[in-house]
Amino acid sequence: MRHRSAGRELSRTSAHRLALRRNLAQSLIEHETISTTIQKAKEIKPFVEKLITLAKKGSLQYRRRAISMLRDRTIVAFEDGEPVEKGTVVGKLFSELGPRYLDRAGGYTRIIRLSLRRLGDNGQVVLLQLLGKEEPLKKEKRAPGKRRSRKRAGQSAAAGKPTGAAETSPEAPAQATETAPEPQEGAPAEPQADGTERPK
Repeated sequence: MRHRSAGRELSRTSAHRLALRRNLAQSLIEHETISTTIQKAKEIKPFVEKLITLAKKGSLQYRRRAISMLRDRTIVAFEDGEPVEKGTVVGKLFSELGPRYLDRAGGYTRIIRLSLRRLGDNGQVVLLQLLGKEEPLKKEKRAPGKRRSRKRAGQSAAAGKPTGAAETSPEAPAQATETAPEPQEGAPAEPQADGTERPK
């Protein structure tokens, strides 16, 4: 029976999968772009988005939950050949990434497929990236249109009101009705229904 067996197995034991997920998520938070296979990227993406949702809330209990899910790794950079500590992964998650996505309701990562194939097993290689501040939202909310519903249009037609855009005012003189324009000299003739031609 298939009870609670969701997700990809990735040819690993459960402890190995957990370690892989944590390591890839820590690397993505630290570097903001990683290259991996398509199966691993699809497995890591929802895990990272849940961590960013915790970081948007920002309180101590959510920081503790993120540490229990992710573990806290030190970010090390090399300056002049010497290793220098630049903080921790959870610190960057809550101080930089959480405030960056406050206005976004979801979709903090994206997968970009590459034409490269991995040597050895010919697996498809992709880029897994965090979106930047300048990335637009996927769908902008549109203002409601000025369409009339069928029910309202039917009611106005039954009441005798025209559904067109322009209505004539009662004060307008009767002589303001539109007349046919005068034919111009040298204009080509238009055929009428009875076969005769009249000038335009």
